[in-house]
Amino acid sequence: MPATMPSDLALMPTDEKTREIALDLYSEVADAPILSPHGHVDPGILLHDTPFADPAELLITKDHYVTRLLFAAGVPLEELGVGAPGAGADPRRVWGHLAGNWHRFAGTASAYWLEYELRTLFDITDEPSAENADALYDTIQARLDDPDFRPRALFDRFGIDVLATTDDPLDDLAAHAALAADPDFRGRVLPTFRPDAYLDPEAEGFGDRVRRLIQTTAQSTDFAGYVQALRDRRAYFIAHGAVSADHGVLEPYTTDLDPAAAQDLFAHALEGRLDARAAREFRGHMLFQMAKMSVDDGLVMTVHPGVRRNHHRPTFERFGPDTGHDIPLRTDYTDNLRPLLEAFGTEPNLHLVLFTVDETSFSREIAPLAGFYPSLYIGAPWWFLDAPDAMGRWRSAVTETAGFYRSSGFIDDTRAFLSIPARHDTSRRVDASFLARLVAERRVTLPTARRIARDLVDAIPREVFKL
Repeated sequence: MPATMPSDLALMPTDEKTREIALDLYSEVADAPILSPHGHVDPGILLHDTPFADPAELLITKDHYVTRLLFAAGVPLEELGVGAPGAGADPRRVWGHLAGNWHRFAGTASAYWLEYELRTLFDITDEPSAENADALYDTIQARLDDPDFRPRALFDRFGIDVLATTDDPLDDLAAHAALAADPDFRGRVLPTFRPDAYLDPEAEGFGDRVRRLIQTTAQSTDFAGYVQALRDRRAYFIAHGAVSADHGVLEPYTTDLDPAAAQDLFAHALEGRLDARAAREFRGHMLFQMAKMSVDDGLVMTVHPGVRRNHHRPTFERFGPDTGHDIPLRTDYTDNLRPLLEAFGTEPNLHLVLFTVDETSFSREIAPLAGFYPSLYIGAPWWFLDAPDAMGRWRSAVTETAGFYRSSGFIDDTRAFLSIPARHDTSRRVDASFLARLVAERRVTLPTARRIARDLVDAIPREVFKL
């Protein structure tokens, strides 16, 4: 008899009394609309409504959570269709690699999300295996050929109210404009201003990018013109519906330089002549400048620090970025952010959302900071931490210090379109279980817990991200 995947009681408490409370709370939000204010889905798939090609592209090739573990198990990336060298990989064979290695994903968040997708979208309850790989592939492919499985139909089926993308500052945002003008498309698809490559002088192609930025906005070629060019592009994004600017930095270091020092660093940065110390100063000053701009124009400022991108250079050079070897670092916030917070931390127009992949910073730094500064919010568990147990640890670590209402609401942060409802459902179940324990322990009343459960998926993210 084939092994079957978890039931709808997944992630619920094992204690019967607490489980009943958790199921009650979960029922309040199970079907609530999805707000996704930070993610990486390509808006083109919704604009063109192109059918998904095959199960491998849909569930494996573009999901580095999946490909990284298969690679670690010995499957070459080119056999998974990753990057240009993987072009032309047989999708059935790619699917077979996942099915044959299904046991290796046991206990991971990826397995839970994939199980959810297979069960709710394809009516598949048998665990994938080498023996049933072909049959499951055919079942999924048949569903992909159904018009009801095209991206726009799924957008409606998933109940997505807001979906934010992540976009280059010089993107023309044509896809967003077309979706906003399309009377047949319901929902909001919002761009997000992501200027990292234009702020880091050590980023590849920094000088060329900045020159294009200045040329596009017709600004002067000095530091003042560079800053104004960034302001102009932020205004362009706001005009196209953007509510936030995202910053993926190595460290959340901030500093406020005098104009002459900033101009000197900028001139050397354009020429590629900054050493590591000077480059850090420039990045820190520009993160400070981004906060200043957010105070002025109202864009929510999200900061995603603490990841060493492209840890294995040979893989990066062959397959490109986002291929599974971005590795977390210890991250310090209290001193690094102090210059920014002393200048802007009490400004009512600044909403600063701090994320981390360093669990030690939850209760040590981020929650205490959010418990004082009105502008600062605790970002939801991100990347390696957006998993059930880590979500529970996060709630325990931050709630006693800052409560529920200083957090951001759930952020799915995904490129994998089909995983959006799976990830949000995971968060809703974990929060229901956490709240149920507080109710069972007589620490929160049931009516208050119901309100919090609802607010976590609606009122809180709407407030934090100015939706």
